[in-house]
Order: sequence, then C-alpha cells, then structure tokens
Amino acid sequence: MITVLGASGFIGSRLVERLAALGREHLAVRRDDAIPSGPLGTVVYCIGLTADYRSRTFDTIEAHVCKLLEVVRESDFESLLYLSSTRLYGGSESTSEETLIRVSPLDVYNASKIAGESLVLNCGRPARVVRISNVYGNDFDSHNFLSTIINDAITQQKVVLQTSAESAKDYISVDRVVDGLVAIATRGKERIYNLASGVNVSNDELTEALRRLTGCTIEYAPSAPLATFPPINIDRVRAEFDLPTSNVLDDLPQLLDAYARRNTETS
Repeated sequence: MITVLGASGFIGSRLVERLAALGREHLAVRRDDAIPSGPLGTVVYCIGLTADYRSRTFDTIEAHVCKLLEVVRESDFESLLYLSSTRLYGGSESTSEETLIRVSPLDVYNASKIAGESLVLNCGRPARVVRISNVYGNDFDSHNFLSTIINDAITQQKVVLQTSAESAKDYISVDRVVDGLVAIATRGKERIYNLASGVNVSNDELTEALRRLTGCTIEYAPSAPLATFPPINIDRVRAEFDLPTSNVLDDLPQLLDAYARRNTETS
C-alpha cells in the first residue's frame, strides 16, 4: 500500500489520481488530517508550501519539518519518500545528489527543506529524498511564476517580468513527477534523487512562446535581475528508471487552453 500525505495539494492529488488509475492500493491523507494509526505501507510525504512560503514562516516549518517529525517518530511505515526541492542547489558547485548543500538561515524555505531531508536521512528507518524542480500543470490557483505569467497573458494580454530575459530554470510536468514518485517510492535503490527535465528554459524562450500563442505584450521591470540555476543533473534517475521526459515549451499550448477554459468557467 502507498499512503499519500498531503493528498489535497497539487502534486499529492495528482499522485492519488495516478495510483487509482494504476489500480494500486493507496490511502489519501489531507494535510490537516490526523495521521492514521496502523500500517501505512510506503509513505509519500507531499506536505509542503511553495510560492507563499515567504509570508507563512511558521506554516513552512510546520509542513516541512514538524509534521514530518510526527510521522517519522510515531507512524508505522515500511518506507518513506520525502519531497524536497532542487532549489537547494542555488549557489552550489554541482547539482548531483551528493554535492554539498549550503543554506542561509535567512532562507526559510531552503533551511526547512534541508532540515526535513536531514531528519529523513538520519532517522534510522528506510527513507528517501526526492528533489523536484519547478512543477507545472493545471495548477490554477497557484501564485508561482509560470501560472502567474500564463494567467497574465490570457487575462491581461500583458506580461511584466521581474527577472531578466536571460533568467532560466528547470521545469517538469506534474504527470512526469507522479510517474517518478511511484517509481522511486516503490523501486528506488538510492537515498536521494533529482527529479527534473535536466534542461533549463529561459524567460525569453517562455515569453516568446506566450507572445506567439496569445498575442500578449512582454515587458521587463527596470533593472530586472538575472536569476538562474545550473542545469539539474538527472543521471541517477535516468540510469535507474525508464521515465518519460517533458518539455514546458511543447506543453505550453495545452496549458494555455486549460487556463483559458478555467478562466471562462469562473468568470
């Protein structure tokens, strides 16, 4: 059995849907539900914050560390997979899973994620970490970067970016993420995995595609800074699993269609 903790979130809900489609026995537990007693089988810990962590310090620590501690300390599970982030590699010399991670105590997101990783990897129980890059899909209520610029292109016909055209990062579709989570949680041999596309896409590439598909105008804020990450190393997950890949530029037309339909339905 696979128990999904955080089953109401973007990734957790899609993982539950995939497990149901696969006919896999599973238990879906929402973020605010009590952790069930009794055997949980393989736990996938999807509880976490994303775009709003800056304004929710206590909730971020609670989600990434405190609730995790409760699970690790008290729950009956065979193994556990903790969802972390490739954002941890910012400023690192390498993006391989074994590279040394440097974290500022002022960065509550990275600090709490690395604390969660440390707890999982030192708990003395079968447990793994998966560091995921920027996930995209039909996440209509999200305030993350990609959702925001898609909505702006559709509803305002104008996108204003706060980072430079050369800024770039890795994007992976939620469908590919849940494929990877099922594989790693049930068959993973290593303790840490990167789950990403392995290719950075620049703001310029994204906005040019948005302009071409929607006719929107593109502007950059004055003195917009460069924000970029080194390409994420996915050699480990490629070597162990036969997982399909995703390309955000290829998927952009269907994303735009989905967001446009959603805006029409809610207007």
